[in-house]
Amino acid sequence: MHAFIRRYRMGTGSIDDLMSKVNRQFASQLSPEGDAASGAPVQVPAGIVSYQAIAAGDDTIITVTLFETEEACRRAEQGARDIRLSLAEFQVEETHTFTGEVMLSRASEALLTPVVR
Repeated sequence: MHAFIRRYRMGTGSIDDLMSKVNRQFASQLSPEGDAASGAPVQVPAGIVSYQAIAAGDDTIITVTLFETEEACRRAEQGARDIRLSLAEFQVEETHTFTGEVMLSRASEALLTPVVR
């Protein structure tokens, strides 16, 4: 597995509105009951294992995306750009990016329950 961790700064709008739009346009496609979305502006690329978006305060959002392979991680870069473009109204700016091989991973059943606030 490989991970992409990104830190963003939101320039305008509310974090709740931003997260709602990210869920509708992207994240909901990752759930088994999600809409694999013919009409979604951003299609989920193959190989994503999990996605989390974290409100870190001060208009900062951190996303953690896990991929099956390094290649899937690299392929997802265009999708990340498309997501940022679709969020233009929030003036989302990527400030830091980290990527690397997942060396240890454990999860409880709770991880499988989607969280949408």
